[in-house]
Amino acid sequence: MMTHTHLVIMGVAGSGKTTVLHRLGELLDWSVAEGDAFHPEANVAKMSEGTPLTDEDRWPWLDRIVTWTAVEDAAGRDTLVTCSALRRAYRDRLRQAPGRTIFAHLAGTTGLIEERMTARTDHFMPTTLLPSQFATLEPLQDDEDGIVVDVLGTPEDVAREIVRRLRLEPVTA
Repeated sequence: MMTHTHLVIMGVAGSGKTTVLHRLGELLDWSVAEGDAFHPEANVAKMSEGTPLTDEDRWPWLDRIVTWTAVEDAAGRDTLVTCSALRRAYRDRLRQAPGRTIFAHLAGTTGLIEERMTARTDHFMPTTLLPSQFATLEPLQDDEDGIVVDVLGTPEDVAREIVRRLRLEPVTA
């Protein structure tokens, strides 16, 4: 049975994961999921109140993402999913899904990310949690399958750079 490719768009809150996810979805025509949709209600409530999640809060969330990825893989589909995946242990959990799991870490300066978070109005994550996100972030290691992409460009530029650098096959030009 052939397994498929699963690309996790990772990074701190406000790095553009959802926007880039949708651009990549248009370019690749893969199954797409917003990782935040897999959070239990208790996690969303905690974050909305400005309380950082613990590892115990995150494990069930990560397992739900792995389950979705496995279902899509079994159905013969490659996937795109957003997930902060800030720590190596979280990425190790996500790699338990069948197929090849690759990470595209959307990276930017604290100032740029905070500016973007302040401008958005449709998300539960307050800017007060940004310092804890940067403090938790463990960069991709050399032995992890993935790339780091600077988010200074437009979402289209970022998505095209991911496709180019990972040598993925776009369905649209």
